[in-house]
Amino acid sequence: MTKKILLSVFLLPAAMAFAQQYGGMWIPTELNEKEMKDLGMKISAKDIFNTQKASIKDAVVQFNGGCTAEIISPKGLLLTNHHCGYGQIQAHSTVQNDLLSNGFWAKNMTGELPNPGVTVDFIVDIKEVSNQILEGTDNLVEPELAKQIAKNIEIYKNSQKTEQFQSISVKPMYYGNKYYAFTIETFKDIRLVGAPPQSIGKFGSDTDNWVWPRHTGDFSMFRIYADKNNKPAEYSKDNVPYVPKHYLPVSIKDKTENDFTFVFGFPGRTTEYLPAIAVEKIMTEIDPARIAVRDVALKTLDEKMRADDATRIKYASKYASVANYWKKWIGEVEGLKKSNAVQKKVMYEGSLVAKNHEIKSTLDQINKLYNDQAPYALNNAYYTEVIRNAETLKVAGDYYNYVTAVEAGRMDEKELAKVKSKLSSFYKDYSAELDSKVTAKLLALYANKTAPQFLPAGFEKLKNEALNITTIEESSKNSIITGRTVVNGASLSTDIDKAFSNQDKLIKTLKKDPIYQLYTAMRDTYMKTADPQFASLQTKIDALQKTYMAQQMSTDKDRKFFPDANSTLRVTYGKVKGSSPRDAVSYDYQTHLGGVIEKYVPGDYEFDVPKKLIDLYNKKDYGNYKDKSGDVPVGFTATNHTTGGNSGSPALDANGNLVGLNFDRQWEGTMSDINYDPRFSRNIMVDTKYILFIIDKFADSKWLIDEMKVVK
Repeated sequence: MTKKILLSVFLLPAAMAFAQQYGGMWIPTELNEKEMKDLGMKISAKDIFNTQKASIKDAVVQFNGGCTAEIISPKGLLLTNHHCGYGQIQAHSTVQNDLLSNGFWAKNMTGELPNPGVTVDFIVDIKEVSNQILEGTDNLVEPELAKQIAKNIEIYKNSQKTEQFQSISVKPMYYGNKYYAFTIETFKDIRLVGAPPQSIGKFGSDTDNWVWPRHTGDFSMFRIYADKNNKPAEYSKDNVPYVPKHYLPVSIKDKTENDFTFVFGFPGRTTEYLPAIAVEKIMTEIDPARIAVRDVALKTLDEKMRADDATRIKYASKYASVANYWKKWIGEVEGLKKSNAVQKKVMYEGSLVAKNHEIKSTLDQINKLYNDQAPYALNNAYYTEVIRNAETLKVAGDYYNYVTAVEAGRMDEKELAKVKSKLSSFYKDYSAELDSKVTAKLLALYANKTAPQFLPAGFEKLKNEALNITTIEESSKNSIITGRTVVNGASLSTDIDKAFSNQDKLIKTLKKDPIYQLYTAMRDTYMKTADPQFASLQTKIDALQKTYMAQQMSTDKDRKFFPDANSTLRVTYGKVKGSSPRDAVSYDYQTHLGGVIEKYVPGDYEFDVPKKLIDLYNKKDYGNYKDKSGDVPVGFTATNHTTGGNSGSPALDANGNLVGLNFDRQWEGTMSDINYDPRFSRNIMVDTKYILFIIDKFADSKWLIDEMKVVK
């Protein structure tokens, strides 16, 4: 598709850069500085990523392996999303001291709370290593190709000198056409400093999730601690706040539409270069299956959580996790339809074939493989989602893996300790009675939606949901897996060491357990009838996708290709902008505190507002944090191309100052993982003015503001 055609398809304003037609998640060593400066950037690419001197990359970290965070003070103060720190806030909460509901603010550094197991990763260096990793692979196919690449990666890693707290990760880009090595430095003493109550940090909760206008103060604060030499170390009371190479100045300047902005972080996964048939399968089959499973799970959990505070606290983090992608997939389906994604892909493929006839053969093979895979892919979607969201079946899978490891001689003391630790953590936030209902309803859905050839014998009886609930509850009551009966004189849910004291008896009891047998029947059937076929076809699809990716890049000389996100450090850039996602609907780029008050519903778990925040609003006690409207800005949108993993990423202005904290995307544009459309694709950020306003005026924690460099 030519540039002219694309401009008309996307209705792209002439002032927007060409790359904005497709979005972009760029490796920071390969930035198009001219394009960024044409959009308004004032700093240089070297100011963003530099291995020779301090740069912005030294203030950006991957938080706990999934989100992004940034350093905002010379004392290692870390800012990320409330939902990224949610698990840690929950872990410190009890019914008597509910930090989720009340918030938490350390009065000084001695009051900051340790979080065992939480890490932050700095990227020290990035190098393209394609030649080294692809050496000797020209004529290889799977599985020999994978073996040679794995061997080459190990050779490369072993050739590099690193500190004991550093590691090297080698990642494929462009579906394996290129490889990059990332040198990573990991810190392990991360302490909770502050978090607003969820009535601020999660305001709007699931109703507002993925949508705009948004009024959520989605932030939390941690601090990195290091040893006396400023090096990474395990938690110790003798550790001191980390002194960073660089920290981000925090701007409270007003924003204007079309201001340049860029987001720096660790986007998780995108699939921007899929063929049309793959997008069609996602839109019409795979996403709807996933949505259906999570819809049942969420409705069952929500009913109990609304009625019982202990359940609400126990399941808060898990519910949010399940709901997050449920709503995202709903928006993704609608966005793919609205942006005409499949037809655009078809047109693009036609334009490529017109230039390079070899691509037709590749696409014909891909289309056949996707159609052959379709029934297995649909079963894979239903099976994996049911097992993932029926906790009782999920933990049965953990016991199955334990039994398999013991019988294979792979269960030493170290591995056993890991198993017991994982199980103890699971039971802490598990309700067997509640999940028996979830499991029963999901099994009824699975039995009704799955083709007969993929169902275990006897599953016909599980189609009746009402009967199913009684059947599964009875199995749950008689199961050691649920912790409702004992083994070795103890319940697995309350005394795991005693329950594991006689391994032979435990394993014999597990194999007779009704939940264990239910899980193994499902697993064995799936592994026999669907998984090998699905995986074999996917291997062939992946090989052709690599070929198709290379063909796209060599044929379409006008397009600038960025590698799909894969949890590696990236820069995306664009402009502060509102949107018009539907007929007669226009969204401004900025929301304000007044909008919080407009949404306020007293006592509602999603839209309640703390009295102190209402008082500050009524008194107009805004300090330095109001904008030209006279109100405190809460959130804003821009055209930055983000995805999961960018949660907590810094949004920076033309001078590299922190202006916002990325936390979401606009619902109409969640399809941007597959098809970025500049008409609808907007990332959503908390305004730094609101963050500082909450810290200063609401939390009375000006000592944290005093640490920062605030740009006025």
